[in-house]
Amino acid sequence: MSEFIQRIEKIFNTTIKNKSIFIEAFTHKSYNSKLNNENLEFLGDRVLGLVISKKLYDLYPDVDEGSLDKRFANLVNRKTCAYIFWSLNINEYIFLGDSYKKLKKNDEKILSDMCESLLGALYIEKGYYFVEKKINQLWKNEIKKSSITVIDPKSQLQEYSLKKYNILPLYKSISQTGPKHKPTFKMSVKIRNSKKFVGSGTSKKIAEQNAAKKLLSHIKTEKL
Repeated sequence: MSEFIQRIEKIFNTTIKNKSIFIEAFTHKSYNSKLNNENLEFLGDRVLGLVISKKLYDLYPDVDEGSLDKRFANLVNRKTCAYIFWSLNINEYIFLGDSYKKLKKNDEKILSDMCESLLGALYIEKGYYFVEKKINQLWKNEIKKSSITVIDPKSQLQEYSLKKYNILPLYKSISQTGPKHKPTFKMSVKIRNSKKFVGSGTSKKIAEQNAAKKLLSHIKTEKL
């Protein structure tokens, strides 16, 4: 266990006094149903959310709330948290029950939870400003990527319609053709004062995106 604590100290360039809190942070409920990392995970999730929210607020003062929210969601989701934790190369120290075999990179739920509980333990041990600094370091590359986050056409259209008319775009199913294993869907969309635009795709979601894209193009053309 001393090797585990030394590894944490080396990664975060600090000295740990409350070793038990980090043992708790790395204890999955499958190993101990009563004393595990769930409460630390709850805390770490909130700390991460606050730090990332503040960082995005500082970086993008002129960006609207909807765009900030999408960047935020990409930075704190399960996939990103799991990736960050895996990159620390400390998954071998996790206490898991016998029902789990060797942890893999694609075990995103466990890895993400461990990431959040680790942040919760760091917050308790070292305080907010320490963990804020470490989160910004660990998420540095992901935060850089957030500057080129592309908002999909359906989300763009929704933001436009809500801002201009205070109502959501109206989507309707037109048809489903082709074999069951390879269907083609057609969906229409309209907003207030617009005609219907139709999009097609291999799923309703893709068809809606394509319909929204056509309507957005029409809106942009009208503004020229």
